[in-house]
Amino acid sequence: MSVDTMPVAEPLYRSQRLALRYFTAAIALFGVMIVFGLLSAAYYLFPSMLFNTLNFNTSKIMHIDVLVIWLLMAFVGAVYWYLPKELGREMAGIRAAEITFWVFCVAVALVAATFLLVQYGSASEFTLWFINQGRKYVEAPRWAAIGIVAILLVFSWNVVGTCVKARRMTGIMWVMVLDLIPLVVVYLDAFPADTNMSTDLYWWWWLVHMWVESTWEVLIGCIMALVLMDVMGTSRRIVEAWLYIEVMLVLGAGILGLGHHYFWIGTPQYWLAIGGFFSALEPLPLLGMVVHAVYDAGMHRLKTNNQPAFYWITAEALGNFIGAGIWGFMMTLPQINLFSHGTQWTVSHGHFAFYGAYVCGVIAVMYVARQRVTGVPMLAGRTWRWGFGLLNLGMVGMVMALLLAGMAQAFYGRAIGGSTLMAFTTASENLWFKSGMYARMLFGVVFAAGYVALVYDLLRSPRRAPAIAAAPEPA
Repeated sequence: MSVDTMPVAEPLYRSQRLALRYFTAAIALFGVMIVFGLLSAAYYLFPSMLFNTLNFNTSKIMHIDVLVIWLLMAFVGAVYWYLPKELGREMAGIRAAEITFWVFCVAVALVAATFLLVQYGSASEFTLWFINQGRKYVEAPRWAAIGIVAILLVFSWNVVGTCVKARRMTGIMWVMVLDLIPLVVVYLDAFPADTNMSTDLYWWWWLVHMWVESTWEVLIGCIMALVLMDVMGTSRRIVEAWLYIEVMLVLGAGILGLGHHYFWIGTPQYWLAIGGFFSALEPLPLLGMVVHAVYDAGMHRLKTNNQPAFYWITAEALGNFIGAGIWGFMMTLPQINLFSHGTQWTVSHGHFAFYGAYVCGVIAVMYVARQRVTGVPMLAGRTWRWGFGLLNLGMVGMVMALLLAGMAQAFYGRAIGGSTLMAFTTASENLWFKSGMYARMLFGVVFAAGYVALVYDLLRSPRRAPAIAAAPEPA
């Protein structure tokens, strides 16, 4: 095919144009998250920085909460992108979806302004409703939490209503529709203000593990199944089989895996062993799906017309398995969790798990959308490699630096010092801990450079080149 006869971009569904808006908002918030991540890292090196202007807790809240919000936006955008293609019709309730997008953006801006300008309030109902709920990952005031529930309900109607109007259901859509129930219901754990700390933490762990991890794990599994069929021509039979396995593991291993947190809030000791084992099983289905897809594609000479998406899919599978699986299993074993719980060791696992399980996957979808919008038959080149390389190098470097600092805390602050306040202070002054903090800052800058390269590559017009090989049609 010559350059002159290359196809132009096909018209997009209205829901796909909305998906592009979600991707734009998500990638912008990704940058905000990185800024506050670097700021939070700097506090460990310069503790008195911005004293009485912006405290560390506020910077940390912005870093973590924006992480949750930008990924949620990216998930919604990815589903809106693939829904009309999967079901062969425009999405139901598209007008409501367009309105809620702008409501979502305005709400995020208002909450961010409240966090930065007000920061904290008195222990009253007013503070819970309008300033901060005070619960990690869900610090957003109650009015904003209600708004998220409303957005998720509209999103659920978009998916379910489209299936009903299309009078068609696939295995992927069945899994996605069933996953929408806990996606809405489990988030309701964000609302209770329980005065009993043990009870409050019990349900808070359900929110963190079953909403941010297990429910999202199934949702990204559905998205990755659609991406694999699109980019690599993987058989629907393969991806749906692994999705079913993932659902079974989330229902079993996901719930039991919560147990490695229970011991710390007063439950029996056996929960440590149960939780430590089962929490490591959740990432296995997504790894199996991608490995099986790559093997199947290799049997057909591994043909793909979207190199960036293929590489990010691979990074998704390996990052999820290592970050959420191996790193999680390493620190949730009872004998290790006794010393690692609440240290930078945990932060190392959290960074690796979120990046591997979710970030790499949604970036792959963005490259799928980029190829469709620009109309190029082969998306390759070299520019995307800078973003891919710097982001992965920065993340792996931060993970190892945080692991180094966390192990110093575990050895000197926990095992030797006995978990006292003085031991915590001594461990924070340890050379290994400080070296880890400096290294984390350095690799954080590398990660930020990767983000700039990623945004540049997503926004630039790709060089038009003839296709090398068409991806096989999914069976």
